[in-house]
Amino acid sequence: MKSAFAVAFATLLAWTSIALAADASGPFKTTEAKSTGSVTVGGQSISYQAVAGNLVVHSKGWSDTPSSEHADKTKNASAEASMFYVAYFRRGADLSRRPITFIFNGGPGSSSVWLHMGAFGPVRVVTADHTHTPAAPYQVIENHESLLDASDLVFVDAPGTGFSRIAGKDAAKKFYGVDQDIHAFAVFVRKFLSKYNRWNSPKFLIGESYGTMRGAGLPLALEREDIDLNGVALLSCILDWDLMPDNPELNPSVDLPYEVTLPSYATTAWYHHKLSPKFKHLKPLIQSVEHFAMTDYAMALQAGNSLSPERRQAIAERLSSYTGLPVAYLLRANLRIPYGAFQKALLEHRDLTTGTLDTRFTGPTMDPLSKLAQYDPQSAAISSAYVSAFNQYVRQTLHYKTNEIYKPEIPIYSSWDYKHQPPGASHPLIMLPNVLPDLAAAMKRNPDLKVFVNGGYFDLSTPFYEGWFETHHLQIPKSLQKNISYHYYRSGHMIYVHVPALKELHDNMAAFIRSASPHS
Repeated sequence: MKSAFAVAFATLLAWTSIALAADASGPFKTTEAKSTGSVTVGGQSISYQAVAGNLVVHSKGWSDTPSSEHADKTKNASAEASMFYVAYFRRGADLSRRPITFIFNGGPGSSSVWLHMGAFGPVRVVTADHTHTPAAPYQVIENHESLLDASDLVFVDAPGTGFSRIAGKDAAKKFYGVDQDIHAFAVFVRKFLSKYNRWNSPKFLIGESYGTMRGAGLPLALEREDIDLNGVALLSCILDWDLMPDNPELNPSVDLPYEVTLPSYATTAWYHHKLSPKFKHLKPLIQSVEHFAMTDYAMALQAGNSLSPERRQAIAERLSSYTGLPVAYLLRANLRIPYGAFQKALLEHRDLTTGTLDTRFTGPTMDPLSKLAQYDPQSAAISSAYVSAFNQYVRQTLHYKTNEIYKPEIPIYSSWDYKHQPPGASHPLIMLPNVLPDLAAAMKRNPDLKVFVNGGYFDLSTPFYEGWFETHHLQIPKSLQKNISYHYYRSGHMIYVHVPALKELHDNMAAFIRSASPHS
């Protein structure tokens, strides 16, 4: 008897050809598995070719035509990465007009499985909207919100994630860092454009989470190689790491993170019915709390220890009205709610912890006596579905044959090299990374570059107001500010988990790509 996956895919896709090719490249070999299929988007059937494979990229300083002057450089930069991708090409399209979009998730240390199987690929895994998805078998269905109606798609796994691998001298040091990662993806894009003859196609990037840092840094890196992009879409932004509201006791006097995160605390409290009935509608609440965050709250935090007891009490009461947390708790927290504490405290009376990536999700609290949330209920609720579905899909449907383990995430967050050399700096800076200067420089060099900022109201990992605040501080002239557009959704970090938001995201993204693609 056929499995549920086999029946689903046989119904959805008609596979006609499989081709494998390999050529030696150091310890890695480039591979390619081809197949065909179709998907219906907007009532229109789209026939496509799928290619699952990998390209080999080298670390910075490597030369593919070594000479005596490059010999020492090449010897010291021998690290390489095999970067896995799945590409979908619409059959019969005019390649000179057909857009191509490179899509990646973040982490750092995350593969692209989430955007692939949840948002823009031709199939998607079905998960529960805001509760735990039961264990296998999982349902995989045709994705009527796939972006194949607007663009060819390339889902790329960062070095070391997914089926991507690294090797060579100091490989981790050469690939696991802000600038190292941007370099690897820039090399990948150049190689891909050459391999598939897409140099003259309209070109786009879509990055999610840490992928927005990569997505904001890549345009300038590509421009320095004479590759202009048409547009960059940023989902769930984190472009300036100084805005993360964690460990306040280790970083006193830095108060802005608590201000830009407060609107997300308020939307979460609103969703879980912890606020006064006067906040019946979400939009007025957001406007009110954003104003409070940037005025009275900001001034109170800046006052530090000089804040009077009366004023401290008044601010705590206002905070309580927006967050649903007790006044006494907020006073003990010194009016600053750190990352992880809110998720644990909001529904403490019910022994529940809210999600971090998506606060609509809840799960049983691990340790009722802990200060911070000890896991993310949203990640626990859907990860198995995504990873199981992709492992089945890539082998059975895309026919990518390998004994390698697919790594949805790798534990490199704490060892990542966060030093970044922004344009104008003579060396990587010893500070939390900020790629706003890179994006600003890219927009100045290419004044036609369009930027589309997206966020979820129920995201505490990368709060929605943070992305708005960051991009409103880009050092660009007023004439370029019109190139940036914004949209926010009643969902979390992974906007597409909420199906109504997925439909909205598709329509907005397709419109963005078409508007920035001449003659598409």
